[in-house]
Amino acid sequence: MLSHDSIWAAIDRLAERHSLTPSGLARKAGLDPTSFNKSKRVAADGRMRWPSTESISKVLDATGASLDQFMSYVSPDAGRYQIPQGSFPAQASSIPLLGMAQAGAGGFFDDGGFPAGQGWDLVEFPSPPGRGAGVYALEVQGDSMKPLYRDGDILIVEPGAQVRRGDRVVVKTREGEVMAKIMARQSAKSIDLQSLNPEHPPRSIDMGDVEWVARIIWASQ
Repeated sequence: MLSHDSIWAAIDRLAERHSLTPSGLARKAGLDPTSFNKSKRVAADGRMRWPSTESISKVLDATGASLDQFMSYVSPDAGRYQIPQGSFPAQASSIPLLGMAQAGAGGFFDDGGFPAGQGWDLVEFPSPPGRGAGVYALEVQGDSMKPLYRDGDILIVEPGAQVRRGDRVVVKTREGEVMAKIMARQSAKSIDLQSLNPEHPPRSIDMGDVEWVARIIWASQ
């Protein structure tokens, strides 16, 4: 399973393999020397901070390590890649990518919120999180999700995953609105959503108006 701890542990192992400290690895990759410090892996508010795919790409380039080698440090089975079945080419370590604005259009998802149809791009991701087919990426467009997510950030989402209070989610309504929010409460009749941007009010949506909900499991920040 791809988890916060396992990704950071893989970075630590990669550093050790090249006789470097995490700070030394960051410096070798041209990053801020404190980028991989243990104190920076959890924010002051307790939120987990993940290394970006760009940072991982830079350390792989700097050390000459392959993606397969890096994933072997995550878990023994991490080199086995999968992408959703159907219309997508079987390309290792890539998952479908769609813009948030495009996601509101029809034809890109099945009834369960899983990727379907044509028109998807592909984006490199270290490994789907071992939760089966269906993981995909959405690109943030615009500034409505600041300060947490910015224009161009990539959100990796998992449709069908259990969603709990406090989880970050992407919700699509039957009218085609797609939004990233924080799940505040869910009942059989409605869901209450907290906005990521303090300038936007909370939302309460009847379940009959919700097409699907997918949990955000990773973001490039």
